[in-house]
Amino acid sequence: MRRHDTINPLPARRALRKLGQDIRDARRRRRIPVEIMAERASTSRTTLNKVEKGDPGVSVGIYARVLFVLGLIERLADLADVRTDDVGLGLDEERLPERIRRSRPHRKDED
Repeated sequence: MRRHDTINPLPARRALRKLGQDIRDARRRRRIPVEIMAERASTSRTTLNKVEKGDPGVSVGIYARVLFVLGLIERLADLADVRTDDVGLGLDEERLPERIRRSRPHRKDED
């Protein structure tokens, strides 16, 4: 068992594996050979193969370059978008005050 397999929780490993498979499928649908894809993403064929397997040891920068080549880079930017963070939005709502009091207008003669 590789070190990455013991560090990453199972859901993370599954998500990376799915990402790799989706990247591979997207490349194949576009009929881009591995050699050309690797060249366009400025990486080696070996690293591209690791990306397509969802290897967690590959830097996110390489995943980003591969997604850019496929025309899917905007989806990476949306991964942790605050507008779709249901947990974070829920926590923010819990912190909202029950009542908001209007502040008194500040008078110049009180200074």
